[in-house]
Amino acid sequence: MSDTALTAPVRSPFAGLVRGTTGPVIVVVATIIAVWYLAAVLLNTPFQRDMYKRGGQENVSLAQLVADTLAQERPVMPAPHQVAVEIWNTTVEKKITSKRSLVYHAQVTLSSTLLGFVFGTLLGILLAVGVIHSRVLDKSLMPWVIASQTIPILAIAPMIIVVLNAIGISGLLPKALISTYLSFFPVTVGMVKGLRSPERIELDLMKTYSASAVETLWKLRLPSAMPYLFASMKVGVAASLVGAIVGELPTGAVEGLGARLLTGSYYGQTVQIWSALIVAATLAALLVAVIGWAEKLVLKRMGMAR
Repeated sequence: MSDTALTAPVRSPFAGLVRGTTGPVIVVVATIIAVWYLAAVLLNTPFQRDMYKRGGQENVSLAQLVADTLAQERPVMPAPHQVAVEIWNTTVEKKITSKRSLVYHAQVTLSSTLLGFVFGTLLGILLAVGVIHSRVLDKSLMPWVIASQTIPILAIAPMIIVVLNAIGISGLLPKALISTYLSFFPVTVGMVKGLRSPERIELDLMKTYSASAVETLWKLRLPSAMPYLFASMKVGVAASLVGAIVGELPTGAVEGLGARLLTGSYYGQTVQIWSALIVAATLAALLVAVIGWAEKLVLKRMGMAR
């Protein structure tokens, strides 16, 4: 046997698993689920012990206690399997047109999310273009853009809804404007940084070619800002979804994921609340993934593949 074979390190299967991309994700998800189950048992135990006391049950085994805490109808914290069953029942088992279908409510929220995201992205790009071309806007507008995000969205959302309802605007647009309010900020900040990313020598070269400000913007600044734009859009679309859900809360809406959260809180249906939250998180992840796919496609076409 060669010396190389004798000295070669022995790699465990676990080490090979965590070296890739899938392995760490599996480990993190498994850890989250384990902690979730532990938290569900701990938080549901006081109520379960009270039920035992009222029913005159004594000397209940630990296994029975754990099983009962994970099977409560209205737990303080539902277990992962309870949430999974609820999501299955309200997606696969229900028709998409049903008011009890999470798919139906998700598409209602998604419509206002996408509309607000489009508005916010366009507004953010326009503000960024104005800021980099005008020192007055840079000094006067940017502080207000930053200050706008210090106002809690839960405080401003009812104001937007009430004002727009007073002038006869209701439905999708008010929720979309709340999404716009949250999504334009990361796009503005990202695009300002991106449009300013070209080197001084590159800008001087454009001047030697007698390029106008519009030509410099279109042929140099915008291409250089593409990676910044997509990065900020990933943040913006997630913020837009939050805005759409928050926009459904003060209106007492009967449709959308926000409505599911309201209904669950009214009737103490924590399983329903958690299922709506998980669906919202999944929807946000899908939207970010779509933007990531579009980023790879666009940057590849531009010769800037990452």
